[in-house]
Amino acid sequence: MSAEIVTLTVNGRERQGLAEPRRTLVDFLREDLELTGTHVGCEHGVCGACTVIIDGAPVRSCLMLAVQARGAEITTIEGLEENGELHPLQEAFRRSFSFQCGFCTPGFVMSTLALLEEDGPLDEEHLRHELSGNLCRCTGYQSIVDGVRLAAELLAEKRGAK
Repeated sequence: MSAEIVTLTVNGRERQGLAEPRRTLVDFLREDLELTGTHVGCEHGVCGACTVIIDGAPVRSCLMLAVQARGAEITTIEGLEENGELHPLQEAFRRSFSFQCGFCTPGFVMSTLALLEEDGPLDEEHLRHELSGNLCRCTGYQSIVDGVRLAAELLAEKRGAK
């Protein structure tokens, strides 16, 4: 099999690289585009560590081939900060100590970003259900839920300030 040119937009910037047809998107992002914030956990779509936002939806990048993402708009954890400032979601996770070893954090942040943009209910049961596809090996789930709630408040404040 020969490599194919894959052109996509990552974090607002057009990027291009050569990818073998069976190369996963997570490997393409990490190894070819050097965006190592997206982590590779289980490689079976179970742990959520590799979650990125593709055309507005959270996607397990270990289950998608790079060639399938051709032409897509992708947001990775690196794309959240602006002008050196943490995104309110990242700030909320930091303030709430929503990570221990940090391995799962990028996946949780990206899944939470998609969840908060849905503008749905944010009661604890709903949050836990929506984030149940992301696993924390350190089992720090309560602090993650606390971080999501704080993020919702910070984002509401930011939207109100505009």
